[in-house]
Amino acid sequence: MLDAARTLLSEGGTDALTFPALAERTGLARSSVYEYFRSRGAVVEELCAVDFPVWAAEVELAMTEAPTAAEKIEAYVRRQLDLVRDRRHRAVAAISASELDRGAREKIRAAHGGLVGLVVDALSDLGHEEPRLAAMLLQGVVDAAVRRIELGVAEEPEKIADAAVALALRGVTGY
Repeated sequence: MLDAARTLLSEGGTDALTFPALAERTGLARSSVYEYFRSRGAVVEELCAVDFPVWAAEVELAMTEAPTAAEKIEAYVRRQLDLVRDRRHRAVAAISASELDRGAREKIRAAHGGLVGLVVDALSDLGHEEPRLAAMLLQGVVDAAVRRIELGVAEEPEKIADAAVALALRGVTGY
């Protein structure tokens, strides 16, 4: 059922995630879908619980393989942007744009906090006085780059990733 929900989200966004569509996609009766999930928000919550840790682990692995603090930050940015093309990420991105109940939003916020936490040590190693704040701002750069890639604008995703990494490592002074 979660695979069907992922597919619906990645193909048509949150509007496509309906119980009739889930029933059709899975071959189940609509009433059977309600036995698994009480609401669309519950489907979204379950997807986040399953997919977000996998995504975070992939980012963490990329960072672990990087030898220096700056390369860890680059890996943090690039791996997240690479994942934009992954169906799991498209579902998570669609989820973040949806209307969720407070509990679901809190769980997603906590998961994002864990992702941001991955880069705090690297920022501290680079000398940031407020590495947690810097990490949150860095995630804002990543989120903006993700939105840019998802818009399908004129720039290639690699060009957007290069610009995001340059901004993360060198600020607005340029390349």
